[in-house]
Amino acid sequence: MTELSASPGTSGPGAGAAPSRRQELASFLRSRRERISPESVGLPPGRRRRTPGLRREEVAQLAAVGVTWYTWLEQARDIQVSSQVADAIARALMLDQNERRHLFTLAGTADPNPQLYCPGVSPAVHAMLHRLEPLPAAVFTIRYDIVAYNRTYGRLVADLDAMPVEDRNVMWLAFTHPSWRERVLDREENTRLMAAKFRSSMAEHLAEPAWKEMLGRLQQHSPEFRRAWERHEVLQPGSHVKRYLNPEVGLLAFEFTHLWLGPQDGPRLTVYSPVDEQTGERLDELHRIVVAEQRPVAV
Repeated sequence: MTELSASPGTSGPGAGAAPSRRQELASFLRSRRERISPESVGLPPGRRRRTPGLRREEVAQLAAVGVTWYTWLEQARDIQVSSQVADAIARALMLDQNERRHLFTLAGTADPNPQLYCPGVSPAVHAMLHRLEPLPAAVFTIRYDIVAYNRTYGRLVADLDAMPVEDRNVMWLAFTHPSWRERVLDREENTRLMAAKFRSSMAEHLAEPAWKEMLGRLQQHSPEFRRAWERHEVLQPGSHVKRYLNPEVGLLAFEFTHLWLGPQDGPRLTVYSPVDEQTGERLDELHRIVVAEQRPVAV
């Protein structure tokens, strides 16, 4: 990772933070650094360590940022903290979901990977996803990140468990994943509608790094998306029949219902209901297959 521009006095999302917030960020980073042993991150223990945990230069090495820049950060200097660098630091310090959110709040920048933290997905929601089987069900952010799903949804089109977390986004899969492109039927209509809904949703998130990152990835990797995006169509989410050619049980057709888990710009739980008896029977068979594999409910 290449360190982004950051120097004393630079303006940016974190530059306007009050001194107390910068000081709290510096103290928080030191406390998280000091709890990590070198051995736990694959570094040699070394000799003559005057403080517990990692040294500043070791955190900088793990996060691929400059040692001087990171030192300034822990000294509460007034420097810019980009979302990408904050993400790298969060990973280097092995922050959990609450700690990660706290870091981005103190840094005054948006999380570029919001799917790593979705407050609407409580243990009760995970239990609901499991209870809904064999009906496929999943929780999506408004940006179409798939942040939780049950076993039948995980095998509806392709094996979601085998995919990197950052690729579990319906827009990304629909426009770039070979199996998704082949097995989601009525492709042209569906992808046109998805691009229009994505544009409509993005109107309130134009400056957010996660949205800009996904838009950039799609424009770079999918000529089909670029053509759809250039139409400037806008739509709000709605319901229609979706058809999938499942590799294990064949054609499946569903209607779907959205259940919002908070405000309508928050996560939603979507449940897929068979539109005919044949789909219901094939869905039961798919469920038997995934249960026989003894996979846990996905998170």
